[in-house]
Amino acid sequence: MDIKRVKEELKHSLMAYLAKDEFGDYKIPAVRQRPVFLIGPPGIGKTAIMEQIAREMSIGLVSYTITHHTRQSAMGLPIIEKKWFGGQEFSVTAYTMSEILAAVYERIEEYGQKEGILFLDEMNCVSETLAPMMLQFLQCKTFGNQKLPEGWVIVTAGNPPEYNKSVRDFDIATLDRVKKIEVEQNYEVWREYAASKNLHPAILSYLDIKKEYFYVIETTVDGKQFVTARGWEDLSAIMYEYESMGIPIEESIVVQYLQHPAIAKDFSNYVMLFHKYQKEYQVEEILNGQFTEDVITLAKEGKFDERLSVLGLLLAKLREGFYEVYIQDSYVTRLYEYMKKLKIKSDCETVSMSVELGKMAEDQTLVLLKQKEGKQLDKDGLLIQNKVIKALEGIQKFLLETEDSFEAVKKGFAQHVQRREKCVENSGKQLKNAFGFILSAFGEGQELVIFLTELTSGFYSMQFISENGSDEYYQYNKSLLFREKEQELLREIEEAKTFF
Repeated sequence: MDIKRVKEELKHSLMAYLAKDEFGDYKIPAVRQRPVFLIGPPGIGKTAIMEQIAREMSIGLVSYTITHHTRQSAMGLPIIEKKWFGGQEFSVTAYTMSEILAAVYERIEEYGQKEGILFLDEMNCVSETLAPMMLQFLQCKTFGNQKLPEGWVIVTAGNPPEYNKSVRDFDIATLDRVKKIEVEQNYEVWREYAASKNLHPAILSYLDIKKEYFYVIETTVDGKQFVTARGWEDLSAIMYEYESMGIPIEESIVVQYLQHPAIAKDFSNYVMLFHKYQKEYQVEEILNGQFTEDVITLAKEGKFDERLSVLGLLLAKLREGFYEVYIQDSYVTRLYEYMKKLKIKSDCETVSMSVELGKMAEDQTLVLLKQKEGKQLDKDGLLIQNKVIKALEGIQKFLLETEDSFEAVKKGFAQHVQRREKCVENSGKQLKNAFGFILSAFGEGQELVIFLTELTSGFYSMQFISENGSDEYYQYNKSLLFREKEQELLREIEEAKTFF
């Protein structure tokens, strides 16, 4: 099962486990809520989807790597208590609260999240002394006399033995108490995610050509050599930063992330070629509608991998614009809600606009700190919240320089609306010019199909198109769909002929 389907299955399981009856009791009792056990190769996103699910379902998340725990740390160190039985006092060994369960209760106390996921990674690497306790925990949700709170679901993960020497095979008794899901690497699914996260275009276009290098684990005489999805994503981040600092991306850097010398060398060579295409094609000029006949001819005569690279460069620059529109639209929409609250308050009582804006900014700063601590926001959410706070402070400053009135507030807010509209207009023009260049250079061939497919699969691109439209996208996408249906119909006719 690929990681996208695993995420869906996990959400469905959580929805079922957290469903309540009319009396507020969980329909599936804790003892029947089988912990989920994800097993699959390292670096394919098992941990990342836990964070995504927790945010999307607005529930808590506590993560632990179980390998460093001993029987004592998992259960809580034993203490001696005095108890009376039958009129006599006895010394009884009792356990303090487990560090793991304590973290769950702390999450509930601090963030009020009474439901959540307890994620235990490397579950099949537990020590032999801890294994019986973990079996009890998986079945009864208890460590010693301490119980996992109701509403918290256990999800575990591990690697198959070929990837980790410390792996211990689960016996039937353990496997019969978990909901086992095998996770497989899938380039097409990862590609969709990578494009939405705007991974470096050199990585995306390279892997489009050499999909077989997306995920590789080999045992050689020199030891393990591997490339994982995590490696590509981390490499993308360092590439962007190195490029911004003017530091070349050399093989010695790449091999730190792609720990397979042959693939690292091959990709390093491709990066040099990719940068050559960047200079030759002048993507920003293409998107500004200033491409020349020489550039069109260069694209026409280029080999297929060169054409893919050019499409990658165009799409990467467009994604930047689409992403900026998404962020601008999101924070301006949020800012508008604060403007409405301010208007309602000013209509009911005499207030200082500047003071109220200051209070709003302070309140939202505190909220942001809490959300950052609790990892309740993703990268986009953090950026949007920071922009809202900065905008509130900016309008407050604008009032101090003009006048303390709601009319001045409206003028300050209008500046943000204008910036958003300018951003939308610029991205719309760039998309139109990209279509113009592709049609001039390649006509309605496979390059246009690839371009349309990338736009359709991208979250930010489709968000932009659905909100703001694109005549070219609708026209050529409709034409593409018509051709696909026509070809499908012809195939069906040929099959019918064969049958009769």
